[in-house]
Amino acid sequence: MKKIFTVIALLVALIGASFSSSAQFRYGPMVGLDITTLKFKQKLVTVDQSVGYNAGVQCELMFPGIGFGLNFGLQYQQRGATIHFGEKEIWASQGVGTMRSYLHYAAIPFNLRFKWTRMHGLEDYIAPYVFGGPVFEFLLAHNKVSPFKYTGAEIGLQCGLGFELYKKWQVEAGYIWGMSRACETKLLEDLTVANRGWSVRVAYLF
Repeated sequence: MKKIFTVIALLVALIGASFSSSAQFRYGPMVGLDITTLKFKQKLVTVDQSVGYNAGVQCELMFPGIGFGLNFGLQYQQRGATIHFGEKEIWASQGVGTMRSYLHYAAIPFNLRFKWTRMHGLEDYIAPYVFGGPVFEFLLAHNKVSPFKYTGAEIGLQCGLGFELYKKWQVEAGYIWGMSRACETKLLEDLTVANRGWSVRVAYLF
C-alpha cells in the first residue's frame, strides 16, 4: 500500500510540473460499460463474464504541438463475475454453488496518451488517440461471497484507443489487467484472484 501512495504522489508531482509548461488542461464527466471477469491464479472452476459499469470525472492534460499528454481522473467502477464454486468438492461439500461477485471500486487512472493533432484541420472534427498506463483501485464495498477474502486495494494496467469528436466528445475502448490480487480463497492457500475486463467509455470535456 505504501508503494501505491508513493507512485501516486510522484504522478501528482509530474502533473503539477506540467501545468507550468503551458499544457492544455480539460476535464468533464465520463460514463461507460464494462465486460468484467475474475482470473484465478490456477484454473479450478468456471468463471462467467459479467456486465459492469463505471462513471466519474475524466481529465486530460495535453502538450501543445506534439500530441502527447496525460489522462487521469476519479471513477466509480462496479466489477465482478459469476463463479461456479460447486464444480469443486471443497466448496460443494459446504453447500456452496454458483455465486455472483460484485466489487465496487474507486479508481484513479494515470495514462500516457498520444493524440493525432496534425491532420491539416481534420483534427478539429475527429482525432484518434491511444492510451496506456496504471490504474489504482481502492475497494469500497463488495457483496458476500463466502469462499473469498478481499484486499483493500490493487493495481492494474490498461491500454486502449479512441477518437475525439469536435474537440469535445471522446469515445474509447480498452482492456485492463489486474496486476495484483483483488481477493483470494479462504480454504485454498496461495490461490489469488485478479480483475480483468473490457471497457467502452464516453466523455465530454470542457
